[in-house]
Amino acid sequence: MRSPRRLLLLIAASATVLIAASPALAQALVAPSDPWAQAASDIPADSNVRFGVLPNGMQYAIMRNATPPGQASFRLRIDAGSLMENEDQLGLAHFMEHMAFNGTTNIPENELLRILERRGLAFGADTNAYTGFDETVYMLELPNAEDGTVDDSLRIMREQMSEALMAADAVEAERNVIVGEERLRNSPGLRSIKAQLGLFAPGQRISNRLPIGDLDIIRTAPRERFVEFYRGYYRPERATFVAVGDFDVDRMEAKVRNAFESWQATGPAGPEPDLGAVAPRGPETRILVEPGIQSSIELGYIRNPDRDPDSVAERRDNLVRRLGLAVLNRRLGELARADNPPFISATGGEQEVADSFASASVSANFNPGEWKRALETIEQEQRRLIQFGVSDAELEREITGTRAALENAVAGAATRRTPALASALTGAVNGRFVFNTPETSLELFNAAVTNLTAAQVNQVLPSVFQGQGPLALVVTPVKIEGGEAAVTAALEASRLVPVAPPAAQVRLEWPYAEFGAAGAVQSRTELAAVGATVVTFANGVRLTVKPTDFRDEQILVSVHTGIGELGLPTDRIDPQGLAPLVFAAGGLGKLTADELSRVLNGRIYSAGFSTDSDSYVLSGATRPQDLPLQTQVLAAYLTDPGLRPAPFQQIKAFFPQIIAQQMATPGGAFGLQSSELLASGDKREALPTAAEIAGWTNDDMKASITRGLSTGPIDVVMVGDVTVDDAIASVASTFGALPPRGPDAAPPAGSDQRRFPAGTVEPVRLNHNGPAEQALAYIAWPTTDAIADRTEARRISMLSAVLNLRVLEEIRERQALAYGPGVGSSASDTYPGYGSLVIRAETAADKLDAFYAAVDDIVAKVRDEPVTEDELNRARLPIIESLRRSQASNEYWLGQLSRVASHPEDIEQTLTHISDLEAVTTADIQALARQYLRPDTAWRATVTSTNAPTAPAQ
Repeated sequence: MRSPRRLLLLIAASATVLIAASPALAQALVAPSDPWAQAASDIPADSNVRFGVLPNGMQYAIMRNATPPGQASFRLRIDAGSLMENEDQLGLAHFMEHMAFNGTTNIPENELLRILERRGLAFGADTNAYTGFDETVYMLELPNAEDGTVDDSLRIMREQMSEALMAADAVEAERNVIVGEERLRNSPGLRSIKAQLGLFAPGQRISNRLPIGDLDIIRTAPRERFVEFYRGYYRPERATFVAVGDFDVDRMEAKVRNAFESWQATGPAGPEPDLGAVAPRGPETRILVEPGIQSSIELGYIRNPDRDPDSVAERRDNLVRRLGLAVLNRRLGELARADNPPFISATGGEQEVADSFASASVSANFNPGEWKRALETIEQEQRRLIQFGVSDAELEREITGTRAALENAVAGAATRRTPALASALTGAVNGRFVFNTPETSLELFNAAVTNLTAAQVNQVLPSVFQGQGPLALVVTPVKIEGGEAAVTAALEASRLVPVAPPAAQVRLEWPYAEFGAAGAVQSRTELAAVGATVVTFANGVRLTVKPTDFRDEQILVSVHTGIGELGLPTDRIDPQGLAPLVFAAGGLGKLTADELSRVLNGRIYSAGFSTDSDSYVLSGATRPQDLPLQTQVLAAYLTDPGLRPAPFQQIKAFFPQIIAQQMATPGGAFGLQSSELLASGDKREALPTAAEIAGWTNDDMKASITRGLSTGPIDVVMVGDVTVDDAIASVASTFGALPPRGPDAAPPAGSDQRRFPAGTVEPVRLNHNGPAEQALAYIAWPTTDAIADRTEARRISMLSAVLNLRVLEEIRERQALAYGPGVGSSASDTYPGYGSLVIRAETAADKLDAFYAAVDDIVAKVRDEPVTEDELNRARLPIIESLRRSQASNEYWLGQLSRVASHPEDIEQTLTHISDLEAVTTADIQALARQYLRPDTAWRATVTSTNAPTAPAQ
């Protein structure tokens, strides 16, 4: 099951822009016969949703949506989470979520997931659940809405709600799975959340109710306590079922009623918890010293949660506050991107957490040791906002940007994605707000901002930061000299510093509208098999465009040029590796990143940069009316990137902190240390040392990336809500207008080769700096590439999927060695012969030998004994269904078409993907295992803690 949602995610959800959700988490006071929020609101609910309540009290919401076609998403929410636990039940709400998958009255433990797998649902990706403070949600992503799939899914969900067995032996077996999850989640970030709750909500129930719970209780709680919680809170009156998908609403409603109407609660209802009150507080400071954590400081003002029902007035009040806070965030962002910035990033906002408390805060992430400057800056910027308010120009900028996003949401409403809609409906239940249409959101927004002035916003802003406090929380990997007294003194001193009004910003114009005479089309080729067109311009630029109806108002664009990683040396680390981290932040030659944002405010565009193994990639997403601008932006980044020193210096300063954070967990440490090892010492995959980074300059990085972008053909790919003619026009005036470019630069000798490391008898031993009990085990076998013919790589992916079923069953469920073991395969499309199949798990330090023994046994059985047809199909069907889902997305086709202009043979490879998977037999799986999973080629590694005790010398 998925891990409990982190506090920060809950905060982010509650702070969503009010047009999408009520940030006040309003509680509708309605009659039990109609518990939906709209019953007590003047906001109309989306009429496309059928809201209902069964006689037993269970709510349901059903909505037809055909994006992607033929599919459906189910959510079943229980209005109970860790806040409902007694002191002797800490962790059992989450534990109960696990037990709901471990056998019911009519479905044996091992059969529940197998039923869904046979219907094409993968464990984790399509079959999942999570437990929060105030809810537990079960989720199914149905690959089709056929009767059999729907009926099986409803039957399973109903059984989980009312027929969970919680057999004593199953409880015992699951204890170590939960312990493994706690071990995996026990990170610096989690400990930071605990500190935040302890400071913000002392004495309140939430401060001691993180969903993972108490390990002593998890290890020892008798079955009766599970039953008590299950019967008390898994009840129809606390349940909401959500179904969104490509189905007939009447038929789905009948199926839901048939599945759940007979559900009757057993025993007394569980009590509503006393969440406690927000205590009177004065200024207070707390420091958490946590090695491996991101350095941060937060100034919070705490108050009671807003329990007013969702309404037009409530949303308008919240909008006014959030527009003011958006200006604060804009100012903080510009400070973070300036030369010698006072912090890495900073933000201000309001949030509500699980109906327990509300807060307004301003916070910053900073480099270790630089807390004082960060503290002073965020305190004074917050005070500057309150004292001088926002300007009319600043307010208009935020209104314009928000309106553009809302208008785009309205235009694309007909092709919203089914899973997102299902989750949004479930979130509306938890947030007690009305689920309305994008049109309603836009109408409410326009009504709220009509005649809205900066003066009106400024009248409201002082109330935002009213509350108990300020409460200062500093999280740092190193001790602060003087401790909490020093932080308190710095805060008090900062509050005495006068602040001046912000300086007005000059008006700018967009200087990249012209690139020369529009390029002429030299040739045009239709690729009917994939519904695409390839256009070649006179200057050699190639455009591949595929119009789709997957998403209204969405066009994805990618631009490939140069030879990417192939152009880098293999024997040393090149500073170009930092380019993806700083490229967009450097802005353009004539505009900084902030000036660019200001000039193009209200337009829908984006710009990303990455280095692939054989090309550099610029990417963006836009809507039809802004397509010409999107291509202008990408052409400007290609021909005149800013690559300013400030972002480079910032990432250089921040890089040691990134390394420290990654080294605090086994998975992070392995990611840092293994890449070069798995590439047999290829320095293009190596992590630079602190000394190497310190020696680099922005000019070094700029020269390297500019050189890489300056040569080679340009391939533009567009997919989405676009016509071929519009795509041609936008490229003709930008990339097609550029001077002809020379051929690709010659790669260094040997750069097109990469080797997998030789097999190891004993694991390579790596280290992390986290808790002593945490460890990671890794084993990989070399396989093959996917350069010309991808068939073999696809067959190996099927072997990987079969192994994944067995690894989950043996390593997670039967032996409980790891919470989330993983199996995967990869195949390079650049380096001949380079690919691998991997099994890995984060486990207990004393379970490493057991993990390898289990893997050896699993692999030996697959080599020695053919798998069953049922097992193969349970592995294959979810992959095929996931692929079919992907094929109904613009993202999939953007990737598949990236090379077809120069490699038309890719078309056939794309079209045969599903048939290649369908052709794999049980005999093939055994033959592949014998060919590739050889003991002598297996490369092993372990990651253990530097804090582990060492054995005494003999």
